[in-house]
Amino acid sequence: MRIGELAARTGASRRSLRYYEQQGLLEAERTGEGWRSYGESAVNRVLNVRQLIGAGLTVEDIRQVAPCLDMKTRDFLSCRNSPASVLEMYEGRLAAVEARAAELERYRAALAERIALLRSGQPEGELGEVLRRAQK
Repeated sequence: MRIGELAARTGASRRSLRYYEQQGLLEAERTGEGWRSYGESAVNRVLNVRQLIGAGLTVEDIRQVAPCLDMKTRDFLSCRNSPASVLEMYEGRLAAVEARAAELERYRAALAERIALLRSGQPEGELGEVLRRAQK
């Protein structure tokens, strides 16, 4: 299949497909006219790559599970052909996501507190001083 059909079947843009190929995550043969041509397994590969990117993995991370990328998604999740370091990589990514979520929660709490102070009409501290100066 050509790149347009692969894009339509996977929801990936042509640009993304070319990027995956450039990064070694996807392979294409070339026709006599120079067009990219993909096998049927490319559909599963692209769907799996997109799912992994959507889960926050990097291209380097995804390369670690390359032996399993051609599998259907439900089979891919239980692939045993990946190196032992894959579980460690997933755990590392999860820890990074959890740390970022905690940081975002702190930001949310600080903003909610400031909004509550502003709505109460009693801004305090540094924010209140900035607001009072702005009103003059």
